[in-house]
Amino acid sequence: MTRMTANRTALAAAALAPLLLWAAGPAQAHGAPTDPVSRVFACSPDGGTASGSSACRAAVAANGSPFTAWDNLRVAGVGGRDRQTIPDGKLCSGGLAAYKGLDLARSDWPTTRLTPGATMTMKYASTIAHTGTFRLYLTKPGYDPTKPLAWSDLPQQPFAQVTDPALTDGAYRIRAKLPADRTGHQVLYTIWQNSSTPDTYYSCSDVVFPASANSGAGKKSSPAPAASASQTGGKDRTSRSASPTTGSRSAPARTERTAGAVATPPAGDATAPGSTPVAADADPASSGPSAPLLAGGATAVLVLTGGAALALRLRRR
Repeated sequence: MTRMTANRTALAAAALAPLLLWAAGPAQAHGAPTDPVSRVFACSPDGGTASGSSACRAAVAANGSPFTAWDNLRVAGVGGRDRQTIPDGKLCSGGLAAYKGLDLARSDWPTTRLTPGATMTMKYASTIAHTGTFRLYLTKPGYDPTKPLAWSDLPQQPFAQVTDPALTDGAYRIRAKLPADRTGHQVLYTIWQNSSTPDTYYSCSDVVFPASANSGAGKKSSPAPAASASQTGGKDRTSRSASPTTGSRSAPARTERTAGAVATPPAGDATAPGSTPVAADADPASSGPSAPLLAGGATAVLVLTGGAALALRLRRR
């Protein structure tokens, strides 16, 4: 009887196993951004060289354990009340003690370089497809990474929001246009609120924007704007018409003409194609008036020479 009971128990367990796995399915639907890389993924055993950074080592030490479950940073029952549920200074950990190392206020977290105003494609790795809404926030201008991240560091509204994107090759790909007024170290804060489970996922991705370009940098050399304008659709006429206003037409014209006089532009010279048309346009304008003068002068010389010869003949006679 004991053996028969054991067999029946084993058979029942085998029959229930698929149902148990199916029921556990939603709990396995985890995820986190891998590009721009999130702190939790960068500092996980799957984070590659980033996991050995000083910030990641400090985060693991503060945690007391490695971030093996990098895809499980989720809080149940939030229901859109993120600011009321997640405390200031604990946004990156979602307020979970198992991820508290992610809240360290440091400026040396692994970062991803982004371009202000450009269109970004976030890669958000996930194990099982789920419905839900992604909301993307970027810290305000002047954010200080050496201070704990607070809700006041984030705008009230996300700069991008996407609902139910497709899961392709194990990741959601979310396209979003970045704000154009950010520079330096910022935090891209992502909230994924599931609609098919009660869970909400939180993540911090450290990003770096280059400093704004110097508006006067391109004005140091006069020939450069004419060349670049010609390359961008034949707008060299606009450049030439603007030159008389500034009173600097003669100097650029001589420079361009000299460049245009070279029969074969140097290999790889990006300004040569743009400078040649300018020189060609300038040459007729400068040589046109001189051609009639040359012809008239030659005629006068011939007349004078002929008159002198005739006078000599008459004297000899």
